[in-house]
Amino acid sequence: MGLKRVGILTGGGDCSGLNAVIRAVTRSAIIEHEAEVVGIEDGFDGLIFDRHRMLSIADTKEILPLGGTILGTTNKGHPFEYREFDKEGRVTIRDYSKQTIENFKKLKLDCLFVVGGDGTLQIAHRFCELGLPVIGIPKTIDNDLVGTDYTFGYQTAVQVACDALDRLHTTGESHQRVMILEVMGRDAGWIALEAGIAGRAHAILIPEIPYQLEKVLEKIHLRKEGGSPFSIIVIAEGAKEIGKDAITSESASNRLQGVAQLGGVGFYVAHEIGERIDLEVRCTVLGHTQRGGTPLAFDRVLGTRLGTEAVQAAAEEKFGNMVALQGREIILVPLKSLAGIVRQVPLDSQLIRTAESIGVCLGR
Repeated sequence: MGLKRVGILTGGGDCSGLNAVIRAVTRSAIIEHEAEVVGIEDGFDGLIFDRHRMLSIADTKEILPLGGTILGTTNKGHPFEYREFDKEGRVTIRDYSKQTIENFKKLKLDCLFVVGGDGTLQIAHRFCELGLPVIGIPKTIDNDLVGTDYTFGYQTAVQVACDALDRLHTTGESHQRVMILEVMGRDAGWIALEAGIAGRAHAILIPEIPYQLEKVLEKIHLRKEGGSPFSIIVIAEGAKEIGKDAITSESASNRLQGVAQLGGVGFYVAHEIGERIDLEVRCTVLGHTQRGGTPLAFDRVLGTRLGTEAVQAAAEEKFGNMVALQGREIILVPLKSLAGIVRQVPLDSQLIRTAESIGVCLGR
């Protein structure tokens, strides 16, 4: 049949490398298949409410080093369970899936490339089961998608965190303070663990290992007694104290997303430690600085490879799959195999063993 007209959307949270994927899909589809490329705006919202624009090679000429996504994105646009406020300010849920399929057919697309994380790709799979030709492209800075060794945006997020730790070291040592850095990581601690190792953290707290404050305090006291009266702690936003839930915040945005927003664990730990030691404690929350900015070369290359291989898979009509990096090669993984599974740091991971072997406290 051949590709004549394809669409691409970016869903969920943004990260560095999304524009590399958009550029690769656009250039590959046009150069290799002379296909038209339709950019769907603001994730699945663009398909629900018919917002899109044509993409040309010229449109993608300067976007490789740009963070974010030129198409826009949202983590609220779930076509099967669309959450919105009614006139009374209450959250209502509507099913826009039929409208989404109608708009897809109106665009006459041979394939829809869906770039996103677990939630976005689960939606893609549901549409695939309803007959839409879909190829998934994995994206999450948390690096917690099964089926792929790395997701683009992750390495850039780790580097941002590592740079922050290097800066916190100098000020922490100068003032003899305990410096806490809170990084992203809802269910998986990959960013905290790798950035903590690279950034010389003395304690790293991750969701996979519920922490004991006493163990962290022991590490701080040992360092102080050994002549180093400052400590650096990295903590993932989803880290939990033993016997307690992750700390969340409440807002109207969270209600529309339908998912609790994590955050605040860094300040909680700072307060608890500050109550028990005679040192100043400071907390820095990196937040969305990990998502924005120029992608590293690794993420540019990975995004480009995933984009071009996705177009090749579409040309071969291998729909219902996700392109994924395993080892050195890009392969295809069935979307149905993702099934909402989070790829956490294994407790027997070499990374964990490495950290503890060099004296890093993991709160246990």
